[in-house]
Amino acid sequence: MTSIDLNADLGEGFGRWRLTDDERLLSVVTSANVACGFHAGDAPTMRRVCALAAARGVRIGAQVSYRDLAGFGRRAMDVPPAELTAEVAYQIGALEVFARAAGTRVAYVKPHGALYNRVVRDEEQARAVVDGVVLADPTLPVLGLPGSRLLELAAKAGLPAVEEAFADRAYTDEGTLVPRGEEGALVTDPGAVLERSVGLARGGEVVALSGRRIGMRARSLCLHGDTPGAVDLARRVRDALEASGVRVEAFA
Repeated sequence: MTSIDLNADLGEGFGRWRLTDDERLLSVVTSANVACGFHAGDAPTMRRVCALAAARGVRIGAQVSYRDLAGFGRRAMDVPPAELTAEVAYQIGALEVFARAAGTRVAYVKPHGALYNRVVRDEEQARAVVDGVVLADPTLPVLGLPGSRLLELAAKAGLPAVEEAFADRAYTDEGTLVPRGEEGALVTDPGAVLERSVGLARGGEVVALSGRRIGMRARSLCLHGDTPGAVDLARRVRDALEASGVRVEAFA
């Protein structure tokens, strides 16, 4: 039976402000990308989400980013490689404290926002991220875009490289994500999201913004937790996957 992991970005708030419905999303997804304080999240939020994830058997991932709380980690930044390496390790270590307190551990790493897009092609920044992961834990899997420099360098460093796809983001013909500022970058029609999810899981392909079909093999499928109706959509995606014969489970 075909299987796929469902991941979502969680813990994206701080103080009294909350963006994602963490508790309800954790009843649907199998992996949680938890913000580590640089683009969102704070110590109490990280602790709470780790406890909720552990109680539900959801795998915890460190969602590392540029230090950009005001811009939600979506602004382009030029960070010296040595500094980025240290900051990636720092974020993983912070989340690991709360994961262990909840009786589990950080199980993988995924970059967020501008950093995620930067390490698709930028070898220097990708290497800095990989070095940060190795510094924190040389056994951690890295989640990223198929064909990215990040996954290539992660594999060379001996880290498990896990390819992911996005059910609610548009793709270019080259298999990269359409920038958020461009028209059509977000897929908002629920029917289209469901169709894309099943197509990615069962057929290993997705329709690009141009209408061209492109190959997109992935072991994990990302659903954004900060979109309106995210919880209901996530539930519908999981139901559609299971109805099509796809087993939803955390990646090995």
